[in-house]
Amino acid sequence: MDGILAINKDLGYTSRDVVNIVCKTLGTRKIGHTGTLDPMASGVLVLCVGKYVKASELLMNHDKEYIAGITLGVETDTLDSEGTVVSTKVVDIDKNIILDVVNSFKGSYLQEVPKYSAVKVNGRKLYEYARNNIDVELPSKMVDIYDINIIDDIIYENGKIHFKIKVCVSKGTYIRSLVRDIGKKLGVPSMMDSLVRTRLGNFKIEDSCSIEDIKNNNFKVVSLIDALPNLKRIVVDEEMAFKIRNGVVLEPFFEDDMALILDNEKNIIAIYENKDNKARVYKMF
Repeated sequence: MDGILAINKDLGYTSRDVVNIVCKTLGTRKIGHTGTLDPMASGVLVLCVGKYVKASELLMNHDKEYIAGITLGVETDTLDSEGTVVSTKVVDIDKNIILDVVNSFKGSYLQEVPKYSAVKVNGRKLYEYARNNIDVELPSKMVDIYDINIIDDIIYENGKIHFKIKVCVSKGTYIRSLVRDIGKKLGVPSMMDSLVRTRLGNFKIEDSCSIEDIKNNNFKVVSLIDALPNLKRIVVDEEMAFKIRNGVVLEPFFEDDMALILDNEKNIIAIYENKDNKARVYKMF
């Protein structure tokens, strides 16, 4: 089987757990996911099956939408509710101030990655340093917050403030870090207390199947063409298809940075990219 699957991951599963279950159920080892979801997070996990595992990184580049729960007045070492509490404070902030601060994050900003993350520094993952109580300078990177809004009511309870945000972000954005930074701008400790990924690219949570659906053979496999609707499609003749199947470097024959190449029977041959004034193989299928 070759194709793309969108899974609505339940709480408690790691992304690797889901991949293992789907591998066993479908009887294939060729499955890869396109962006990790922590066990405390649920929602859209997109899997590439068969030869389309090669396209995983293209799907990872898509924007993502989340609904995140935020608690003001508590901070943990992992920046979420599963970590050890490192700071608490009784908080009472006007709703309008919270709204203004949340809205101020729309746009690009330099985000420091969490210390409990898989980002590597000097060849080691940050969470390995954290678990061994080794201090290391945390890297930062520019991220894009395309849209951010508070949804539902802001709740004041026992000296804490609770609310949810819906946010659309670029690849590589840590929602835990965004929550931390919202708290910092408000001058209070904060943590993420829930997370649901509602969309990855064109894959929406309402169109995703469950693990039980997979086990009951009740799921839809999406073609790579449908999974990458913004990638230009070019149908080539038999002579050109032969060259492309053999990975020939060609003179540019399309204007975009990248294109999906199909033969005259509409079978996907490869993805080519324009690089160094030539059309070259990016991925071969």
